[in-house]
Amino acid sequence: MNNTPPHGIDLAARSRARRRALQAIYAWQVGGARMGNVIEQFRHEQDMQVADQEYFEDLLRGVEQHIKELDEGIKPFVDRDVSQIDPIERAALRIGAYELKYRPDVPYRVVINEAVEATKRFGADHGHSYVNGVLDKLATHWRTAEKRS
Repeated sequence: MNNTPPHGIDLAARSRARRRALQAIYAWQVGGARMGNVIEQFRHEQDMQVADQEYFEDLLRGVEQHIKELDEGIKPFVDRDVSQIDPIERAALRIGAYELKYRPDVPYRVVINEAVEATKRFGADHGHSYVNGVLDKLATHWRTAEKRS
């Protein structure tokens, strides 16, 4: 297996984009602002200069556009209604679900690891374990062929 990143992708900038996306999705879920306003607000943050802005916006717009499908995908693997999941964990699950479904260029292990690390950083003490378990099951469902190899 080749672990070299595709040409031109800055993995650190992409990681920062995911962390910012987690914060932005959290703000969107809790505050109810329009996604365009949330994106604009985050564009002006100092840390966004070192993040992959294009990937950040893809994650946010993708989650917004496909929210119903993502939540339906998550639903069989959670122990409560998606709306009842802690907002940080819910944001991580939605971003991870979006990447698993719509970003086949990102290996499922990277998707899960990034979601777990972001949840460790911003979420509750054991939230990362919950996110790991749910996304692993979702990856088995949505990325069957990849998980077998």
